[in-house]
Amino acid sequence: MRIPPGTGRRAILAGTTLLVLACTTAPSAHAGHRASPPQRGSLVLIGGGLKEDNAQVYGEIIRRAGGSDARIGVITAASIPQSQDPDAGDPDRCSNSACNGDYYSSLFKKHGAADAQWIPVDLDHIDNADSDAVVAQVNSMTGFFFGGGDQARYLTTLLHGAAHTDSRVLAAIRAKLAQGAVVAGSSAGAQIASGPDMVSGGDSYQALRDGSTPGYFEDPTRLGYFPDGGFGFLRTGLIDTHTGTSGREGRALRLAADTGHDRVYTLDENTALIVDRPGTDGESLSVLGPAGVGVLDLRDARTRTTPAGWNLDRARYTYLTDGDRYDARGWTALPDRTKRLLTPTDAPVPANSDVFYSAANPAGIPYSFRSTARALASTRVQRTATASTYETGPRFTVTFAKKSRFAAWSSDGTQAQTLIDMDIAVAPR
Repeated sequence: MRIPPGTGRRAILAGTTLLVLACTTAPSAHAGHRASPPQRGSLVLIGGGLKEDNAQVYGEIIRRAGGSDARIGVITAASIPQSQDPDAGDPDRCSNSACNGDYYSSLFKKHGAADAQWIPVDLDHIDNADSDAVVAQVNSMTGFFFGGGDQARYLTTLLHGAAHTDSRVLAAIRAKLAQGAVVAGSSAGAQIASGPDMVSGGDSYQALRDGSTPGYFEDPTRLGYFPDGGFGFLRTGLIDTHTGTSGREGRALRLAADTGHDRVYTLDENTALIVDRPGTDGESLSVLGPAGVGVLDLRDARTRTTPAGWNLDRARYTYLTDGDRYDARGWTALPDRTKRLLTPTDAPVPANSDVFYSAANPAGIPYSFRSTARALASTRVQRTATASTYETGPRFTVTFAKKSRFAAWSSDGTQAQTLIDMDIAVAPR
């Protein structure tokens, strides 16, 4: 089975002068960022790692695009182009935009779409983003899927780089969304739906230690962001992807705090956040898939920097799983009706010395932020628990707390699945 495009850690781009110029000249304010109009369509945003056999998510995209009449336009401009792929001639090893476009097109057809076609826009074909023929191709589609890779390439190819203005292809997709089409994306293809302050890269520990900086950086551990953001399809919160597998809750908290955002949607792999009528008063969200979506709430959060380092407290963490809904305007989570309140046990919370899945940890301990939160939810003998970063200098401690508003829900009554309003604090030690 071929590895889905965009499943690994952020790749470092090289050899593309246009891209570097477009993505490092970040404006200092958001005044020039045009708002996306209210939409009647929907978004299906996947946190990366979309498996070939995920009939649940592929099927939902196809259903929303017209079922057996669905025509899916596949955009893979976040991938490297054929000219930069040393394996371009090997269909089993290639990982360029055209190859990945064929990969997703075949999968959508396999899962029941009437047709799926690659939209030929990438770093080798930037002019196609303003082509009459490609716009006509877009207008013949009933749904769209943006593949993974590096979201910076989408800025270059579809937003005219540093100009940050819609290409004709993007304008056509935006119009189709407003008319009722579905726009889906995985990994970078989900990230690009962001409004202002879209993340460009970074790891959690370095983010907590050093903070964020506007721009795009060769160092993949450095927390960077694009002030003008991405396509602006979803604006009720920042978006982050690959969260559970790459431990990105720390960088999400730091970026939101640094840029003045009060909410982040953190998307797990192979699972979708579905947004109906994005940008309207009727916007509603739900979760589909085997993992989940975190919601980091920073409305009441406070930060301070001491000689020891950066501190945050009074943030809240909600984790939603399959079937759960979320009212972004009311800040309320609605567990699926098949779930019931969790019955806690006497099991203590295990120690966790690598809360953000550090790449530097040779042991690769698979015990994460979410795991500690769920373990705390599942026990009656503790109201708080702590977990620490693998790195030191300083070592950051995350404190999880169950306060009066906290609740946990489960399909079987014993295994914690959905968590609502757990308190989070981060401090250097």
